[in-house]
Amino acid sequence: MKILVLYGSSRRNGNSEALADHLTRGLECTRIYLADKKITPIVDKRHAPEGFSPVDDDQDEIVRQLLAHDIIIFATPLYWYGMSGQMKLFVDRWSQSLRDTRYDFKNGMAGKKAIAVIAGGDNPRIKALPLVQQFQYIFTFMGMEFAGYVLGKGGKPGEVLQDERALGEADQLRRLLCE
Repeated sequence: MKILVLYGSSRRNGNSEALADHLTRGLECTRIYLADKKITPIVDKRHAPEGFSPVDDDQDEIVRQLLAHDIIIFATPLYWYGMSGQMKLFVDRWSQSLRDTRYDFKNGMAGKKAIAVIAGGDNPRIKALPLVQQFQYIFTFMGMEFAGYVLGKGGKPGEVLQDERALGEADQLRRLLCE
């Protein structure tokens, strides 16, 4: 199984990254830091006769990586009770990817396993649940299998590594990645 980790944080070495790295410890993975990529905001032309215009950024490169992997891990901090801006911008552009004739994005994503890794400092076991549901809706729409999620508590970088419950849940979920 080929594993891709998408890091949605605006900083390196944050809690969502640490928790995703704990989840994938010892596994071979491709890692993409969305903050290092240029992703242009979507200009919605779904209903325009000419359709979407080509965009010169890194979105297509990332989409091709998604299509080449079997398991996708979406790691994001809980920012204002939702996913990070970088992650949301990337997912919003899927509207354009769905209409791109160079690849069949929806069928290519169907059947892939998806995992959400979310870390936040403000009671994430409760306050991140709407984000978990949002990911579930996204994955269901794309025909992906929502294989699980891990919610970790941590504000300052590294604090999530003190969340024994989150680390234990990540260890259990890692077994799925090893199958």
